[in-house]
Amino acid sequence: MRVLTAMMKHETNSFSPVPTDMARFEAWALHRGAEAIAAYRGTNMPAASYFDLAEAHGAEIVCPLLAEAMPSGLVHRDVYEQFCDWILEPVRAGTVDAAFLDLHGAMTAEHVEDGEGELVRRMREIAPDLPICVTLDMHTNTTGMLIDNADAIIGYKTYPHVDMGDVARQIGQVLWDRIEGRADPVMAWGQAPIIAQTLRMGTADEPMRALQQATRDEEAKGMLAATVLGGFPQVDVPHHGVTVITVADGDRAAAEAARDRLLAQVWEAREELIYRHRDPDAALRQAKKAPAPAILLDHADNVGSGGTSDVMTVIERVLEAGLEDVAMATVCDPQAARAMHEVGTGAELTLDLGGCTDMPAIGLSGRPLRLTGRVATVTDGRWTVRGPMYTGVAVDTGPTAVFETGGMKIVVTSLHHEPWDAGILSNNGIDPARCRYILLKSRIHYRAGFQPVQPDLSAHFTLDGEGVTTSDNAVLQYRKVRRPIYPLDPAQSIPFPS
Repeated sequence: MRVLTAMMKHETNSFSPVPTDMARFEAWALHRGAEAIAAYRGTNMPAASYFDLAEAHGAEIVCPLLAEAMPSGLVHRDVYEQFCDWILEPVRAGTVDAAFLDLHGAMTAEHVEDGEGELVRRMREIAPDLPICVTLDMHTNTTGMLIDNADAIIGYKTYPHVDMGDVARQIGQVLWDRIEGRADPVMAWGQAPIIAQTLRMGTADEPMRALQQATRDEEAKGMLAATVLGGFPQVDVPHHGVTVITVADGDRAAAEAARDRLLAQVWEAREELIYRHRDPDAALRQAKKAPAPAILLDHADNVGSGGTSDVMTVIERVLEAGLEDVAMATVCDPQAARAMHEVGTGAELTLDLGGCTDMPAIGLSGRPLRLTGRVATVTDGRWTVRGPMYTGVAVDTGPTAVFETGGMKIVVTSLHHEPWDAGILSNNGIDPARCRYILLKSRIHYRAGFQPVQPDLSAHFTLDGEGVTTSDNAVLQYRKVRRPIYPLDPAQSIPFPS
């Protein structure tokens, strides 16, 4: 057998001014053929699990594309079409016997609102009988086109996503069982009309902990796979909602019953899926009393959801609060990083840091912060993830430097990076365990690398700042979202289940 393994992943933020062109993918992951297999073999990524399964079954791997970009604005039309052409080329040629796909679920292109659904629809149109399985990120928004055209689908059950390899192994085995006649996967799906917020989807917290446990319970009772997908709130598309997908072995009624049980539990938890804002100054006062290192989260400017990583509002507030021994990651400012590389370690200088980007979709202009300080370290920004998320994946933040000012050490990068792994500090000369405070532009993924440094979640604090990854629905001007939907509309006005 010859099996296609491909990855096309992007979490699209409709409000982000960051362009999603080919360079955006090249900056994080764009691999083809044998080079792609070499880049991901041995990692905890879905592609690596697919490779292992193929080899265990004596199959040849065909890998036309493994591509992923940090979240940003709408994917450019030419990029989307090129990726689809590369992935579909061996399908058109009739040279593959099955497809094992690692997709995100929240990709929106300039001309296609459901990027993953359209890809798999095209694949099914070319090859009506091709066995197809898919892994999805937990932050999926789907039209249903994907479910209609695949054989078996599963989503991550953890956030941070430390189970990517595990779920791919699970759904990949389901597809192999279908290929070899041991299983007949059938799917059911549905949506609860909720725009859930990412800060309320951590699987160490309620309600997502209970919802994901419920998917495991359904699998223990016989489902081949059961998935709750929280959705991604920063995209303006009609198909928002918390999605449930169940896969049964030949029993559609059982799949539908499991789906309905999960959807009912999601709807019951709707209020818990909404983040409630708080006064940043109150959070800082609490942080001063918390055990070290207290972790502070500038979540409204999170690269991992499409943020620009250069909004200085929260950094300025922390400096004004007089906190000492703060490690901050990251500010993306290529010009500032270049200036620090030019003067070198130990040099003192004044910088206009951050504020590089205007965000017209939310009416926010870039505002740099003038700071005087010292260059603590300079690096090439290249390191390998050793923590539990993206384990083994090479990182490149471009020319990177640490700027020390007013009790804070700021990691300044030339390329966007969400600090989910402690390596972003340790590889730049900062020991996170020895810091009093750690300030991160992240939401939940940071827990993969930093919760071992501070296991007590009561010492983790959200600081509500500014940026295109805000959790404030009043800032995001939704124009395409179908209505009614919670919390934009009162629950009593929503006919659910319909």
